Amino acid sequence: METKQITNHLLMVRPAHFGYNEETAVNNAFQSQDPNLSASEVQEKARAEFDGFVDKLRAAGVVVHVVEDTEAPVKPDAIFPNNWVTFHEDGRVATYPMHAVTRRNERREDILAQLADTFEVGERLHFEGAESENRFLEGTGSLILDRPNGLAYACLSPRTGRALLNEYCARMGYTAVPFTAVDGGGQQIYHTNVMMALGKDFVVICLAAVPDADEQAALLSHFERTGKAVITITLEQMMSFAGNMLQVEGAGGQPYLVMSEQAYRSLSPEQVARIEAHTAILHAPLYTIEQHGGGSARCMMAEVFLPVR
Repeated sequence: METKQITNHLLMVRPAHFGYNEETAVNNAFQSQDPNLSASEVQEKARAEFDGFVDKLRAAGVVVHVVEDTEAPVKPDAIFPNNWVTFHEDGRVATYPMHAVTRRNERREDILAQLADTFEVGERLHFEGAESENRFLEGTGSLILDRPNGLAYACLSPRTGRALLNEYCARMGYTAVPFTAVDGGGQQIYHTNVMMALGKDFVVICLAAVPDADEQAALLSHFERTGKAVITITLEQMMSFAGNMLQVEGAGGQPYLVMSEQAYRSLSPEQVARIEAHTAILHAPLYTIEQHGGGSARCMMAEVFLPVR
């Protein structure tokens, strides 16, 4: 059976205490606070954005499995489950080591048990033990997986370690494609999924963020070999979350590239046309979540590739 690159099933976590996390802001240049909003106003706006986003996905025929965040312990980033868990076509479930101590509470066995009612769950892989050694690999924030071609793209950062990336690939059957990516200020980009999105037959990427010419050439070589049309975005567009996109499957197998309204508005008509040559586009307003959480549409969706019971 051919390995799928996109899925019709998503896990999303509805936040109970969304807000600015000072611990994650240390190495997330996308994150800032709006001093005009109280914590309760930020939470209220984030939940409204979350609910509207889920409604749009479901209207397109995407099956969204929404789980409520627990009241305690407080988890300001629970809305981004793709960092702590991945679900694979062969039934494997992997959980990951998180850089921020506050984020480690997001790993919830009850969520995995709930999904086991709908999906066939096989082997569990626990990578989170690496936290005790201060080694990190934050799920599909760190990893952009080309599932059919067995490639794991990863920009190295405090949240994405080379040695652990190699260990992961050895266990999961992927070939690592590590590289370095920096923003306009020269800071390492914290997650690969804010500068790169991989679809079935295309890639959206901020090549300007990859300063090493050899690494850039290696990336382009992999894209060419695997038949991916390259759609480049600028550093400014990346900071508007135009790299934080995910292709999903809607009703009738229709593919959608999912992104935020901010990301969509940052794109030029030519870029939109190039994307729409490969896939439909779905976008939703996520401004509060983006500003205070430093993540966008892709971070909110954990793909579920597990076999349905």
